[in-house]
Amino acid sequence: MKFKVDENLPVELNELLRQAGWDSLTVEEQQLSGELDPQIARICRDEDRVLVTFDRGFSNIKAYPPSNTAGMIVLRLKSQDKRLVLATGRRLIAALRERVIRNELWIVHESRIRIRSV
Repeated sequence: MKFKVDENLPVELNELLRQAGWDSLTVEEQQLSGELDPQIARICRDEDRVLVTFDRGFSNIKAYPPSNTAGMIVLRLKSQDKRLVLATGRRLIAALRERVIRNELWIVHESRIRIRSV
């Protein structure tokens, strides 16, 4: 799997994904900081990358149908504290080892992951 970590997440999450053996890039690495959501979504689709983000706009399946993406992972945490994000990232990695995300939207909370496919 290939991932793109949005600019609103700690760069350490990108490192966790790489350490898990996946190809992962950040929005900043590709000099895409500040790009509009539709542009980020298009680039992820073109690169066949799963976007990992805090941006709830990407959970709108009418604007971003999962069938038109490699996948989207939207973190919906009560806090954006780096420790919580990285702990959630470790749980996410464990879940991704169990189930490959493909054309799905994963909404990740502290205690659960909701999966939508359309």
